[in-house]
Amino acid sequence: MFCLLLVMISLVSTSGCLRSFEEESQLQIINIDVMAKDVRSAFVDLNVTMYVENYGETASNNNTTLVLKAYNIRTGLLEIEKENPIGNIPAESTRKVTVPVNLPKKDGYRVVALVFEDGSRKTGRQITLNNIEDLQGSLETPGVEISEMDFMIREVAEKKVLIQNDIYLTNEGVGENENYRMLVKAREMDASLIADKAWTDTGTFEPDETVIRSVNLSVPDNYNYAVEVILWEDDTIVRQGVDYVQLNPEKEIDKDKRLQTKNIDSGDFVVEGFGEAPVEEESASEYPTEEPGTPGFEIFGALMMLCMVYFVARRNKDE
Repeated sequence: MFCLLLVMISLVSTSGCLRSFEEESQLQIINIDVMAKDVRSAFVDLNVTMYVENYGETASNNNTTLVLKAYNIRTGLLEIEKENPIGNIPAESTRKVTVPVNLPKKDGYRVVALVFEDGSRKTGRQITLNNIEDLQGSLETPGVEISEMDFMIREVAEKKVLIQNDIYLTNEGVGENENYRMLVKAREMDASLIADKAWTDTGTFEPDETVIRSVNLSVPDNYNYAVEVILWEDDTIVRQGVDYVQLNPEKEIDKDKRLQTKNIDSGDFVVEGFGEAPVEEESASEYPTEEPGTPGFEIFGALMMLCMVYFVARRNKDE
């Protein structure tokens, strides 16, 4: 019995000696910085940067990860959670880890950062964000986003194309959106001339709801267009979007890659009802035709023939 106890004590002592030779990495989050990247009317995009220091004598394991959580202070609910691998951190060095987060622009948040190594928590740190709703961006934009555009040709007549523009609007805010004025323009890509434009309203709809607003534009055929959508609140632009319609697809639509100058007929872009009517240009015939003879030559030839007949008849009579 005494020998067995002695063996157990010996094993415990040996285990402790081996562990002392393999010192674990010592990790800690020494600071957290938060920067507002984009401020919108309903959401804010933040960059949360953590500085993780390894003050130990050995490098951390490759399986080192950082978990970032944001809790709503008012409700206590978890708003967002993200996990980022940070890999090996050498001994006596610091690793900077930036995590982008998108949060509703309301209440406040408790941001918690945790570092795990091989699934075991090593360190943690937290900060509190207050007065998020007071953040102001350089351009206040609504919760309404222009998510997509579709185009359908409704009519083709007299070198004009009637295009139905279906604009998909999504309310990404936290409440019902405001009713914004919406301007839709068709801009020819090479000359940047406006072929047609129309006004309409976005209407109001609930959060996460998507609606379609349709606008018809009449444009000259065989050109490429940028369809621009602009949302207005009184005299302020709050959102812009653009998509493309190629009625002449063999032309390069990317302005940076355009290699050839396209001849634009400005008369195609004159808006009816404004100013004087444009002067119509004569168009070349599709097939070549013979030019008519010079006026007067046919009559002169007929008179010459009559004179010749008269002189011949007179000569025969005299003979």
